Amino acid sequence: MMKALAAVLYEQGGKFVFDEVDLADPKENEVLVKIIAVGVCHTDEGGRQWMIEPPVVLGHEGSGIVEKVGSGVKDFKPGDHVVITVASCGSCEFCLKGMPFACPHMGELNIGGKMLDGSSRISKNGKEIKNFFGQSSFAQYSVVNAHSLVKVDKSVDLALLGPLGCGFQTGAGTVLGCLNAKASDSIVIFGCGSLGLSGVMGAKIAKCKNIIAVGGTPDKLKLAMELGATHTINRKEIKDVAAEIIKITNGGANLAFETTGAPAIFDIALASLATLGKLALCGVGNKFTFDPMNLIIGSKTIVGSNEGNLSYHKFIPQMIEYYKKGEFPFDKLITFYDFKEIEKSFEDSHKGIVVKPVLRISH
Repeated sequence: MMKALAAVLYEQGGKFVFDEVDLADPKENEVLVKIIAVGVCHTDEGGRQWMIEPPVVLGHEGSGIVEKVGSGVKDFKPGDHVVITVASCGSCEFCLKGMPFACPHMGELNIGGKMLDGSSRISKNGKEIKNFFGQSSFAQYSVVNAHSLVKVDKSVDLALLGPLGCGFQTGAGTVLGCLNAKASDSIVIFGCGSLGLSGVMGAKIAKCKNIIAVGGTPDKLKLAMELGATHTINRKEIKDVAAEIIKITNGGANLAFETTGAPAIFDIALASLATLGKLALCGVGNKFTFDPMNLIIGSKTIVGSNEGNLSYHKFIPQMIEYYKKGEFPFDKLITFYDFKEIEKSFEDSHKGIVVKPVLRISH
């Protein structure tokens, strides 16, 4: 058992409270990680508002250094640099096939508040505090199942890498994995936050012939062009966005990526697709309704993307290689904050002032 400073949420929708919590030792297949930095994601806001009952330590885009390993851990040792990604069981048929995104235990392990054994490693005065995404990385230290860790290149600034475990992985992975974008494809990406802009970079890596970014903030649309978009559409200025996409692509987009979770944007995305077009969804928080004839006519497809529908253990190192070659400059999306500025990081993200806030936990 050790003490660690954490940003604890004690009330749903409330403020974070910096508190010293007790952190249990890692069990057989677990690892103690010193958190260097952690991204702030829309999912953390969901956790704060409705996704999980407090008390809980949120945070799910952590990067850090291995401090201690359980007796059954063979692939990690103290001193390793790691990115912590989404929790999965590691032993089901999908995890064993390198498809952890399809793990049937995904829901309970990420938003159920417990680790694999049904308990949390975090407590205060003997009372359990819930875990989030198998890591709870809004804290100085985290105990994580080894299956959720990805060893990363020590030559790259570790503070940058946390968002590769969720946001950037989902954005780029949806384009390169779930949608399997090709050079012959026209793709339209709705939303210019961290998911959408990561998707733009993924589409550039795939060399898509048209990369259309749709958003409502001029600065972010400008950034989208810098990152690889061939066209941008300001949805606040263009009356018929779908018609504009059809015009640019001469018949509709082959691929679409909807990141906002807004029903009105979903409708536009579906209408913008060409015959045999494919639409990937990863935005959460709202329910969609649509006329099935809009799929049947044109033989279109809607697919859900969970972390890009890729193997985390292969794709996170691949993203780092793209970054080292200058092909995936995700650092342009990041704004650093001190850990104690956690409330400001959420506020700035909500206002659209920054794309991807990252909290520096340790230096």
